Amino acid sequence: MHDGQVKYALSGADVIEPLPETAINGWIGKRVHIHFEGLIHCVVSGKRIKKTYGEGMSYDAFLKSPLACPSIIRPELSRIHEGIALRDEAWERANHLQPHLVYISQTSHLKVGVTRATNVPSRWVDQGACGAIVVANVPYRQLAGELEVALKETFSDRTHWRNMLTSATLDEEALVEAKEEALDALGIAYEAFFEDSDVVTPLHYPVRAYPSKVTSVKLDKHPDVEGTLVGIKGQYWLFEDGRVWNVRSHTGYRITVAVN
Repeated sequence: MHDGQVKYALSGADVIEPLPETAINGWIGKRVHIHFEGLIHCVVSGKRIKKTYGEGMSYDAFLKSPLACPSIIRPELSRIHEGIALRDEAWERANHLQPHLVYISQTSHLKVGVTRATNVPSRWVDQGACGAIVVANVPYRQLAGELEVALKETFSDRTHWRNMLTSATLDEEALVEAKEEALDALGIAYEAFFEDSDVVTPLHYPVRAYPSKVTSVKLDKHPDVEGTLVGIKGQYWLFEDGRVWNVRSHTGYRITVAVN
């Protein structure tokens, strides 16, 4: 990303062997054909599966893999700071026992969220946020989740993806005001972790035209998706006729992509 301009790359795998990344911003305005070959592989084990759980996992992997650890969805459940692992101690120490940020982002609306400090700004890009501001810096994931839970009484923690895909104009003043409201809601108990800077990070996506109405396409029902790609925002590819394809929800699917 440079000056808030989001650059996308498509990363894939041959079953579980990583493939080279391909820059795809240059595909905007071109005709793209996505073909689902009818095969799905678990991203953890590589075995053939009929459906995915989480992001590209088999049911067994979803129950056992640290990639689906309950504290990923609910950070407040993490206990690795106490020396207690929910699934995989080494993985949780590496990923959850490190600095995290609590933030307010503007997606379809203002929302609160948590991410590892090293995941900025990619986490905001994943959400399709047009901007974000940091509320607090904390040393481990559980504490970030604790702050997030406290702020859920004031802010939503969910993105309305359809609204997010029909455009959004960054309101920096609203983000700064939301941060002030969040700090007031958290109070003196968490003051030591408050972020002093009110810098707003803007994000600009490679989108030529936003749809007035979106129609989500699933490769299970429509194995061939073809049309002119007019934009990419968050996890979605936007086609000129209003169809959108969620790349992340098809993790593990074996596909071919052709660009004319």
